[in-house]
Amino acid sequence: MANINGKQVETPIIKVLDKGYVRLEAITGRDLTTVNSARVSYDKKSYEFSERDKKLIRFLAKHGHTSPFRHAFVTFEIYAPLMVARQWWKYIVGSDHSGDDFFRDPFTAWNESSRRYVTEIPQFYIVQPHEWRSAPENKKQGSGEPVDIKLGQQLTKQLINYVKLGEDLYEQALHNGVCAEQARLFLAAYGLYVRWYWSASLQGVAHMLNQRLAHDAQKEFQMYARAVYDLVIEHFPVSINELVKMADKAEKEGEQ
Repeated sequence: MANINGKQVETPIIKVLDKGYVRLEAITGRDLTTVNSARVSYDKKSYEFSERDKKLIRFLAKHGHTSPFRHAFVTFEIYAPLMVARQWWKYIVGSDHSGDDFFRDPFTAWNESSRRYVTEIPQFYIVQPHEWRSAPENKKQGSGEPVDIKLGQQLTKQLINYVKLGEDLYEQALHNGVCAEQARLFLAAYGLYVRWYWSASLQGVAHMLNQRLAHDAQKEFQMYARAVYDLVIEHFPVSINELVKMADKAEKEGEQ
């Protein structure tokens, strides 16, 4: 259940990768919130969303008038590999609207489970044989075409063995009385699933989507971004459609 503008509403949990998901926790605001935030300058207010309001949102997005989009907020619960989580974290550190990336935006929040305190059975992202990708030809980051399936099978087997070794050493350390905050050093970090809550303004969500739905974003993050997009578009159909121009482009590229 999610809190949508004060009402408990059943919303889907979108599965991502082998064990991950994105769940909508809460929403405050709607497309009309953006409209009324913009019109307050003239002491005007709309009570029902109209075609005129739609045109206003289009104008605001087109000309970069972003502050009205910061009055609506969304909270997600996310379960993803650490490699995705640490890329996502950039949208906390770098989201200060004043332009100073050294300070966090007080209207953006992130709370994450910690293995200093939690000793639940660790879960890991295991890449399947057909999912391994080659290095790109002309770039230092990103990925290219899938590798040969035989190589993929070998890599998956090696990854499983590597993860299992780390789990065994982790459990052994805990059994021997080692504190959790040090025992976790044995875990295969980048594939380790972590759970967190992320809250951001509608503009902050759109900013992340525009960058992480792009074709050159890491594929695993693209999949999480698509899940976020699918959850918010229902509640902010006009604003998201105008703010997130990478969504249609990514979908078209995926169909090719």
